[in-house]
Amino acid sequence: MEPQERKRYIRQITLPEMGLAGQEKLKAAKVLVIGAGGLGCPVLQYLTAAGVGTIGIVDDDTVDVTNLHRQILYSTADVGKGKAITAAGKLSIMNPFVSHIPFPVRLTEENAAEIISGFDLVIDGSDNFPTRYLANDVCVALNKPLIFGSILRFEGQVSVFNYKGGPTYRCLFPEAEEGDNCEVAGVIGILPGIIGSYMANEAIKVICGIGETLSGQLLVINTLTNQTNIFHFNRNFDSQITIKEDDLPMVEVIKVDPKQLLFPDFEKMIEADPDDIFLVDVREEYEFEEDFIGGINIPLPDLPEKLTTMPADKTVVFYCRSGLRSLMALKLLNKNNFEGLSYWMKEEK
Repeated sequence: MEPQERKRYIRQITLPEMGLAGQEKLKAAKVLVIGAGGLGCPVLQYLTAAGVGTIGIVDDDTVDVTNLHRQILYSTADVGKGKAITAAGKLSIMNPFVSHIPFPVRLTEENAAEIISGFDLVIDGSDNFPTRYLANDVCVALNKPLIFGSILRFEGQVSVFNYKGGPTYRCLFPEAEEGDNCEVAGVIGILPGIIGSYMANEAIKVICGIGETLSGQLLVINTLTNQTNIFHFNRNFDSQITIKEDDLPMVEVIKVDPKQLLFPDFEKMIEADPDDIFLVDVREEYEFEEDFIGGINIPLPDLPEKLTTMPADKTVVFYCRSGLRSLMALKLLNKNNFEGLSYWMKEEK
C-alpha cells in the first residue's frame, strides 16, 4: 500500500478492529454492485471511499431526471447518460486507488455467471424480483456472499445472504410476490442513502471479517416512525433451487480467444514491427501521465464511444495496471464484432 493510500485511510486504519491488515483486505477485495441507482449510488460511493480495490458496476439504465432526488452521484448534466459508465468515471475521480469496471448491461441468465464469477462479494441494489432471485441463485451456485437491500416509500430492508453457509434470499422469500415499486408507490429521497450505507457497512464487515453481520437477520427500518426491527430466519434447504456451476448458462462475449500478452512479448512485437501495434492505455489520465509506456490514452469508461476508432488492420493491445480494465476493454471490443487481432496486458514491467 502506497504512503498516499495509508494517509487517505488513516482514520479507518486507526480502528483496532480494522488496522492495516483490514485495510489491505479491502484493497484486495473485488466487489460487484448490481444496480447503480438509489441503493447502488451510496454503496458505490462509500466502498470507493473506503478503499475497496476493485468494484464492478452492473446497470444498463440511463440517468433520468426523476432519479436525481435520491441518486446523488449524478447531476442534471448526466441526464440521458448510461449509469454504469457515468458512475465509474465519477468514482475514479473520487478515489484513484480504486479500479471501477462498468458493465453497461442488464444482469440476465445468459451473463450472470460470467460476470459474478470474477468477484468475491456481490451487492444487490436492484429494484425487481427477477434480478434478485437470479443474483441469489448464481451466488449460491458459485458460493459467493450476497448483500441485499430494498426500499419503498419510507421503509427499507437489509440482509446478508449465503454467508458462511447461512440462509439465502429464497430462505426468506421462497417465491416472488406482486407488489408496488418506487415508480408506482414513491420513495423518500434520503431512504436509499440510509439503507445503502448499511449495505456498504455490511460489505466492509464481510470483507474484513469483523463484527456481527446480518446473516440470518433482516433489518427493517421505517424512517417515518423511526422504528427499527430485526427479524431472524434460518436456512431452509427445501426452498433452494439446486443449481450446479456447470449448469449455469454462460455467455460467450469474446469472438476471438482472450489472449493475455506479457510485457516482454509486447516489447518483442514492438521491436519487430512498431507500425503494426496500436497500444491503448485504458487507465485514468493521471495514471497514463505518471507511468507512460506509449500509445494513446482512452480511459475504460470512455471506451464505448471510441470503439469505432480501433484500426482493424493493426494489432490492438489494451493495457492497464491490474489487467482487469484491459480485459474488459478487450471484451467490449470483441462484443462489437471487431475483426482485427487484439490482446490485453497488465502492468508487469
